[in-house]
Amino acid sequence: MIRIVIAEDQRMVLGALGSLLDLEEDMEVVGKANNGEEALKLISELQPNICIMDIEMPIKSGLDAAEELKGSDCKVIILTTFARSGYFERARKAGVNGYLLKDSPSEELANSIRIIMDGRRIYAPELVDMAFEEENPLTERESQVLELIANGKNTKEIASELYITTGTVRNYISVILDKLDVGNRIEAISRFKEKGWFK
Repeated sequence: MIRIVIAEDQRMVLGALGSLLDLEEDMEVVGKANNGEEALKLISELQPNICIMDIEMPIKSGLDAAEELKGSDCKVIILTTFARSGYFERARKAGVNGYLLKDSPSEELANSIRIIMDGRRIYAPELVDMAFEEENPLTERESQVLELIANGKNTKEIASELYITTGTVRNYISVILDKLDVGNRIEAISRFKEKGWFK
């Protein structure tokens, strides 16, 4: 019997997923969590074979939880609405066993679970295409500057945090806007977020 924990913050989706998988003869949903932190607790208590996780959840995201589970016996499937290359990249680095989209047919999920239990990995095809066509164009330092802007820091605060001059920060900002092909900081943040490039 394949023992499964599901982590999903939308109650209705959580209930529906649980019911669907319980219908499979070789599967049993042993636990349900509303966020990544609850999922980690359930996994250590229940020792399931596999955990199906959404990405955007309160307290701890599915990707944060997946990173903590890296190298554990519990296999991880990310099941999300977001086909974003940055998320996919991060999930791959965390060693997830599957990354599927919520609009896939339900029988596909059950089949994917079996295939993953056999030791293979499964990624939604549209993500694989996307991962090859789009890399984050910003350097590590530029991403850091943008992250600080997204956290509400001004030029002066960024300069003091990174031990650089305000002039250097301004240079970084103009390079960031140029590389992301946007007109201002707010557009830069939303473009970066949309691609799932924030760490």
